[in-house]
Amino acid sequence: MKLYSLSIHHKGATKANLLKSAYDLSSFSFFQRSSVQEFMTFTSALIVERTSQGTRASVKEQEYLCHVYVRNDNLSAVVIADTEYPQRVCFTLLDKVLEEFSRQVDSIDWPSGNPETINYKALDIHLSKYQNPREADAMTKVQAELDETKIILHNTMESLLERGEKLDDLVAKSEHLGNQSKAFYKTARKQNSCCEVM
Repeated sequence: MKLYSLSIHHKGATKANLLKSAYDLSSFSFFQRSSVQEFMTFTSALIVERTSQGTRASVKEQEYLCHVYVRNDNLSAVVIADTEYPQRVCFTLLDKVLEEFSRQVDSIDWPSGNPETINYKALDIHLSKYQNPREADAMTKVQAELDETKIILHNTMESLLERGEKLDDLVAKSEHLGNQSKAFYKTARKQNSCCEVM
């Protein structure tokens, strides 16, 4: 999972104005990086220009997914990620960045600003932090922990049976199971084993 680009734009009447951008192109060769960055800048602006106000969208371009959010006030953001990166986390990032940017940069500067004149330094930090969606996004982190717990519980049950102990022996020795429960288990076991043979 990888994020490559994060950019903030102002959607004008005919074109998108780039306000700030950040890139992580370390997975590309040194000689490809400037071309890839130009392509991502062009693609991000084009997507903002073609997206309606108040819209969130995801656009596939080759092996990349471009996620865009154009707010009703025309402040927009685009994140370019690989196809494995969780879409929900991308939109969480876009919401967060646009909210923070709109608090720090006066809206009067949006139509005419550019990356040199806009004073907003957090874009690189957000791009770096969100490289690992589990660390950046609480919901993803919780889901990963739940998945890990399921695997641990599953492995624990398997390891109990791998020690040479049979479930039949554990049931027979159990002090917590009454005679009726033990009899039920034995009957169910016999019926299941008879069906397995067929």
